Amino acid sequence: MLSRILGLVAVAVGGTLLAKQMQKSGGKGSESRVSIDVDLPVRTVYDQFTQFEQFPQFMESVHEVRQLDDKRLHWKADVFGKVIEWDAEITEQIPDKKIAWRSTSGTPNGGAVTFKELSGGRTNVTLEMYYEPQDAVETMGDMLGAVRMQARSNLQRFKDMLEKRGSETGAWRGTISKESGAGPMH
Repeated sequence: MLSRILGLVAVAVGGTLLAKQMQKSGGKGSESRVSIDVDLPVRTVYDQFTQFEQFPQFMESVHEVRQLDDKRLHWKADVFGKVIEWDAEITEQIPDKKIAWRSTSGTPNGGAVTFKELSGGRTNVTLEMYYEPQDAVETMGDMLGAVRMQARSNLQRFKDMLEKRGSETGAWRGTISKESGAGPMH
């Protein structure tokens, strides 16, 4: 009898927390912000992050990222048990500082990754991301923090992979400004 009562209490509390989260987000999606410090210089960390086609090495649910040109990427990933694809456009890219994007097809999403030089040759990487769930399963997963947990886990794998290797596998030092598009290589 006690376990049944505790079960009902757990469901009630979970429902209340879920309802509060839905009110906060309006049921339309959410923004996640996660950050991690990498024990390597900002140039190394940024340069590795520009190697978009290597994202599946550390992004658990990403199957493929194809770079179509300097500004456009095609993604294929597993989102809450189903494979989805979308295109994204890099809207701003400043070497050693920032990479921002927005989806141009598929699931609405966007965000930015910023890189901040820390003392001792270390780098802070902050990911801010917006994701708009497309069905009830995605909405529930998002409300329970699955997107944020996945982002945090992916950043940790990026850190581990890069620190173990000690150097980047390539770099793109070009700039994409909000106003003008792709700029010259630096």
